[in-house]
Amino acid sequence: MGALVVVLAGLLLAGLAQLRVDTGIGSFLPEGNPSLEAVEEKARAFGGDPVVVLLESDKPRELLLEQEKLLRLLGLEGELSRLPDVAEVHGAATALNQTAAAAQNLLAQISGRRDALRNAAEQQAKQEGADDAEAAAEGKAAVAKFDRRYGSLVVRGLPAGLPTVRNPRFVATVLYDDQGRPKPQWQFVLPNDRTVAILVRPRGNLDQAAAGRLADAVRTTVENSELDPAKVTVTGVPVVTSALTERAQQELPILGAIATVVVGLIFFLVPWSARRRARLRPLVAALLGTALTLAAFGWLGQSLSLGVVAFLPILLGIGSDFPFYLSQPGHRRRALVAALAAAVGFASLALSSLPFVRELGLALAAGIVLTVGVAFGIRRFFGTVPPAPSRRDSGRGGLPQARVWQRTVVLVVAVGVAGLGWAALPGLDIESRPDQLARGLDELDDARYAEKLLGSTGEVSIALRGQNVLDPDALQWMRQAEEAVVREHGDQMHPVITLSGLLQFLGDDPTGNQIAAGMRLLPSYLTSAVIRPNLEVALMTFGVELRDLDQQRALFAAVRQALPPPPKGYEVELAGLPVAAVQGLNLVSGGRSLINMVGVFAAGLVLAIGLRQRRDAGRAMLTILLATGWVLALAWAVSGSLNPLTVAIGSLVTATGCEFAVMLAAATHRRRHWLWRGVGTAALAGSAGYLVLALSGVAVLRDFGLLLAASVACSYLAALGVLWALPPAPDRSADMPSGPSKPLIDRTEVAV
Repeated sequence: MGALVVVLAGLLLAGLAQLRVDTGIGSFLPEGNPSLEAVEEKARAFGGDPVVVLLESDKPRELLLEQEKLLRLLGLEGELSRLPDVAEVHGAATALNQTAAAAQNLLAQISGRRDALRNAAEQQAKQEGADDAEAAAEGKAAVAKFDRRYGSLVVRGLPAGLPTVRNPRFVATVLYDDQGRPKPQWQFVLPNDRTVAILVRPRGNLDQAAAGRLADAVRTTVENSELDPAKVTVTGVPVVTSALTERAQQELPILGAIATVVVGLIFFLVPWSARRRARLRPLVAALLGTALTLAAFGWLGQSLSLGVVAFLPILLGIGSDFPFYLSQPGHRRRALVAALAAAVGFASLALSSLPFVRELGLALAAGIVLTVGVAFGIRRFFGTVPPAPSRRDSGRGGLPQARVWQRTVVLVVAVGVAGLGWAALPGLDIESRPDQLARGLDELDDARYAEKLLGSTGEVSIALRGQNVLDPDALQWMRQAEEAVVREHGDQMHPVITLSGLLQFLGDDPTGNQIAAGMRLLPSYLTSAVIRPNLEVALMTFGVELRDLDQQRALFAAVRQALPPPPKGYEVELAGLPVAAVQGLNLVSGGRSLINMVGVFAAGLVLAIGLRQRRDAGRAMLTILLATGWVLALAWAVSGSLNPLTVAIGSLVTATGCEFAVMLAAATHRRRHWLWRGVGTAALAGSAGYLVLALSGVAVLRDFGLLLAASVACSYLAALGVLWALPPAPDRSADMPSGPSKPLIDRTEVAV
């Protein structure tokens, strides 16, 4: 037996060691959705949303016009580009260096062409019988003609001398206008004359752990660069999500420990059993069930998202209730049926389109089942624990009597309030602002600061797909599309980098050959950010602010309407995390009633099949519907909104509503005061477990915990109210033995 325990403990610890927490943006977006697939495809081709580094100087243009600092900045961008998992790095110094190289290449081509013309003219003259002097004159005339055509272009294009980063006049001419302000095409890396931005784009399909390592590596590289800017800010989507993961990993053991202590104290201090040491049995079973659930996720290689932080306090709160009932004599069938109904209610969250909500529901359902299994093992090995004696058990007990009209009035009022809550559900706002959902993270302050400087935090791309996106018609469409977006929505979306913007020097109607020549002149460093090598996809990337998703939904719909029809044979789509998040909000909003109702009625079906008293199943259903309606009415009155976790509150209320209604009905049938006290103890433990979430540093979890604690209170009051308004008749045939069951071995003194 001892060897078996050691082996099982080893397997448990090994599974827990493999557990991973992932709060990446993918866990907040619907899987298999075209919008998410477009985000993933864009990340594979062009890199993901960037880690943004903002370097600020005391003096205007200091980081770029002082040669030593410019060279250090260029070196920093090179080091960042060589970090693991980096797809592209876009920065002003590298762009400047690549532009200088392209200009030098252009000069070399012009010089080579000039020499070739001179040689050709001289050779032609000699073949026609000219002497050396005459041939030299012909060569000079040919060069003069070439100089008249291209010399003025060179002079206008290179007014600052040699194109090199070591030439301050060249740097200033390329990057700044006559007033010393950054030119519009460089706004994405030069938001103002004192700030330089570096965009570090990670490779596609980067998992959250790697994203966190990349963010840390970027910070370390910047700190070691010896650039010594006045202020450094490192932010971006990967930084915020990695911070959320780190916060979740830090809070997971802390909140779990607090929940364990709180729930344990409740069961230990409430005198539900005369055996003090046996009062912690429910908590032991809940802890083992929780550990087994987490270990199972670890062995399956399934990472847990943000919901895992909520998982521990919830399961320790409600999961300990069923071992509490099973540790006492009698009512085993009712406790099992209530537990199964609770698990079904939690499992209904699998219908959610958001992975982190779905994972939370499945983990809770599995946790309930495993916890009940552990409780059965403890019961079989140690036997049951007799409840503490109470004088009221031999008396009448139960709820006070009331007249029919009094019960009817109270029931009508209760149903009316619940009806208002259910009616408000479709119209409740879904809190979808990222800055509100992740409220409490310091990294959000950096994101807001970067948004003020750059004018945006997120990115949305307009992708044009076709056989050749360098076709003149395609380029013309991109120019028209960019103009339409800026004209109609420039206050909400501004261009970051676009193919049409890079090729604007070609004029209004370039030919195919001119476009191809222009692409050869542009550094690949820039063109790789806007066009695929196979020329089948071109991007126009726009910056957007952190906004409510309802506002962004309206914005993207308006942008789609503003875009001109694409050329024949081409397709257009919007891609980006904000677009996918909007689609996720649409799915969550549209399915909120379905998720809530499925959990309620699935649990009701379990109760109807499992309970001997069918009317008790009906009372439990009424309890769930009332409690859920009251919670929804409370949410409507307090905040007028739900978040992605609380939108499925009906499925979560189902668990507590089933438990309280079924077990209080058993107490009423048998008129046993100790069971009334026991259900009250379980309600207190459940609400305490939920309230632990209010200590979380993440707003979405705090709000979730507070609303769930309110749901426990509503479930308990609804169960009492339904039993008072629709009292069952006493039933002496319930599965209540006359005394405690006999354990397999005498463990009276064992503290379990």
